[in-house]
Amino acid sequence: MAEGSDACRVLFLRGRTNTKLTRVWPIEGIKKFETLSYLPPLSTEALLKQVDYLIRSKWVPCLEFSKVGFVFREHNSSPGYYDGRYWTMWKLPMFGCTDATQVLSEVEEVKKEYPDAYVRVIGFDNMRQVQCVSFIAFRPPGCEESGKA
Repeated sequence: MAEGSDACRVLFLRGRTNTKLTRVWPIEGIKKFETLSYLPPLSTEALLKQVDYLIRSKWVPCLEFSKVGFVFREHNSSPGYYDGRYWTMWKLPMFGCTDATQVLSEVEEVKKEYPDAYVRVIGFDNMRQVQCVSFIAFRPPGCEESGKA
């Protein structure tokens, strides 16, 4: 292992602290999305944990999808206006959902129907009428943001 390499730094730091370290995405060339977007794509296990947290927090899961996947300015230059903020909802919000695997099976359905679209999971607090969390559950293969281009 070369001195100064990322792996070497991680091993050095692990020997000195109990903190679990996670390498984040580089800051150049990869678009950022929502919560957790600075991390590499979430594994199925990590997605299940995030959705389980959402459900335990009594938030209502909802899925959205978009072929563009990020905000941009095309149709209006007024302050605060951005195209691409609102994505298409996949079915209705999952009121009463108590199992994270139900949400992930819906993510799989969206991926089958729209394989070239981004999919995000949103958690709504239906008492306060606010969105509490939103994160990307799937990036289409071949896009620069997926890290597979």
